[in-house]
Amino acid sequence: MIKVLSILSACVLICYLTFTFVFFKNTKVDNLCNGLEIIVKDSLDKHFVTENDLLAILKRANLNPIDQKMRTINTDKIEAELLKNEMIAGIEVFKTPSGKIKLEVTQKIPILRIISTKGNYYIDNLGRTMPTSLRYAAHVPVASGHIEKEYAVNELYKFALFLQKNEFWDNQIEQIYINSKNEVELIPKVGNHRILMGTLQDYEEKLDHLTLFYKQVIPKKGWDKYNTINLKYSGQIVCTIN
Repeated sequence: MIKVLSILSACVLICYLTFTFVFFKNTKVDNLCNGLEIIVKDSLDKHFVTENDLLAILKRANLNPIDQKMRTINTDKIEAELLKNEMIAGIEVFKTPSGKIKLEVTQKIPILRIISTKGNYYIDNLGRTMPTSLRYAAHVPVASGHIEKEYAVNELYKFALFLQKNEFWDNQIEQIYINSKNEVELIPKVGNHRILMGTLQDYEEKLDHLTLFYKQVIPKKGWDKYNTINLKYSGQIVCTIN
């Protein structure tokens, strides 16, 4: 008798556990999405995209997950649609146990602004273009003049990345001008002189020479002594005086 009761109890327990698993599994699958949580990383420093921007994109694409069945929500489609926005560097979309869709958005990091007859845009830290924003202007060096996009995302990108990684030059160079021959002129933040680079070939060596000039000559002559500092010629610095 005891053995029979034990078997019956075990059967009842198994049936209960099976029913509970199936019930909660189906309930979770058929639940409606009850919320959309959006986290825009670095939003205190950069304001290229907002929660409202992202929600508007999803609504236009009929991908707003609110009140949709969780099992029908395609997170890959949401990611792909949002990545079409040129302000976004990366995005992760996932479902939460509480029935929400969570978006974690990483904005692009601009390192150079291009203002030319060929366009007005930023170059980010990975060498990609991104549009300017009416909402926010990044404090980065400005490159102007005769600038083709191919030149911007290659030579100028590498040069801007070098400036950004060098604390002194990052703080010193304010503007970059490129003429029709791809010759570069730098406008520093300190001093009234212009720096004539020639082309960007061997720019690291040229700026090393200029660093030495700043350390050895400028303290004696002063920042306002020179009108131009010419680095075009290999191993030489040619200056004109105000």
